[in-house]
Amino acid sequence: MPTQINEYEKTRFSAETRQGHVIEHDVYWRGHGAIVVLIQELPGIGQSTLRLADKLVDAGFAVAMPHLFGTIGRTSVGANLLRVFCLRKEFSLFSRNKASPIVDWLKALCGSIRDQKGVPGVGVIGMCLTGNFAISLMADESVLAAVSSQPAMPFSDPAALHMSDAEITEIKANIDRNEPIKAYRFENDWMSKQVKFDALAREFNTDKDRVDMKVLPGNGHSVLTRDFVDNQGHPTYEALEEVLDYFQRVLVSR
Repeated sequence: MPTQINEYEKTRFSAETRQGHVIEHDVYWRGHGAIVVLIQELPGIGQSTLRLADKLVDAGFAVAMPHLFGTIGRTSVGANLLRVFCLRKEFSLFSRNKASPIVDWLKALCGSIRDQKGVPGVGVIGMCLTGNFAISLMADESVLAAVSSQPAMPFSDPAALHMSDAEITEIKANIDRNEPIKAYRFENDWMSKQVKFDALAREFNTDKDRVDMKVLPGNGHSVLTRDFVDNQGHPTYEALEEVLDYFQRVLVSR
């Protein structure tokens, strides 16, 4: 059984977006060490997400987990999708070439963590609906490492990216100061398709490899959570090991 949310420390963080909207969410903390911001996926913060947080803490990292929508401990794709549709000041599910406003809040959160904790920067993990957010966050100098698992937005156009040209330029520059970021998807995932990885390759990998993209065999969707298999040698197990080594290298050993 993973560590339950009542054993986390809870804080509240508020920030203003470029559109002038104030966003406020709880952030759950656990662990000690270099900091990884774990951004929930669409089903919510359920047991598989808490298990991933445990894996990070056991590997020597501190986890900051923003609670963006849904009921903690329960998972529901349908109910949370309706919630996200209603949060139009925070999420732009169908926007091409423009990030959701919640990315501004997440950037502010990462910057605040860096400044308050006195660390060089943080790592981030985004999954599914938030998978693209992890890449967008690399536009901010407070983010040193990013993992995008099964990126799916914008939902209306799998071949598009959920970030602007200006953000892409900033992301490239920050990656070049650090090292390539990670992206994962399953081969037959109908939500996070190969065309998404093709779009990432066109934008980021034309002159050098900035996004290390791994396609895992199978029909799953959630590489690090619901479809994760905790057996050495399994593709998802190896993916998590790569993620942990990546964060160790960039956040700790540099």
